[in-house]
Amino acid sequence: MILIHENMSRGRTRKGWADAFHTFSFGDFLDPTRMGFARLRVLNEDTIVPGSGFAPHDHADMDILTLVLSGRIRHEDSLGNVAEIAPGEMQLMRAGSGVTHSEVNASDIEPAHVLQIWLIPDVAGGAPSYQSAPLATGLLASRKGPLVLGSDTRITLLRPKDGEATQIEVGPHRAVFVQLVEGMARMEGERLVAGDGLQLTETPPALAWQTDGAILIFDMPQERWT
Repeated sequence: MILIHENMSRGRTRKGWADAFHTFSFGDFLDPTRMGFARLRVLNEDTIVPGSGFAPHDHADMDILTLVLSGRIRHEDSLGNVAEIAPGEMQLMRAGSGVTHSEVNASDIEPAHVLQIWLIPDVAGGAPSYQSAPLATGLLASRKGPLVLGSDTRITLLRPKDGEATQIEVGPHRAVFVQLVEGMARMEGERLVAGDGLQLTETPPALAWQTDGAILIFDMPQERWT
């Protein structure tokens, strides 16, 4: 199956301090057909106004990945971690049995543009942890790193060039989600732009790039497909 999540069909939450798009159900956006895919439960694109952000709140039994596309995010948590994450960097908070954290725009001038990703781990509970790393092309996170996930999920960032073709392979018993972060491509007769997502349980036609682009690829076990 190949399902396109169009960027304009995403849920949207606009508050005084943030403008957020939701690929899957989140907060006040509830779509019973979009409750996540495989291990991927949340995929939000947030723009946070200067000097504001997510006040301290609790999480458990979730791997939470934040990719900073522009601006800066200040992270604080109940484990004692305090960090500023800059453009081209990312962080992973494994909530485990429970953790309290805040994520705020570290600038009083510039908005912060981030991707927020929640992944379901294999096992509930365990000790919470915090990691950070550069947002480099290639493998970003897996069970073995660079950021260490709690599931057999592999997250890869590719930056194809204008005129290139990208073939996404879906292996046996795997589920793949592809999020366009930048650029425009065609998949046979379909035009894909930044914010679009591809939900895959079979290998799709190649993506033919019409601009430079960036995509995130989530390769996951299929057994939790919903």
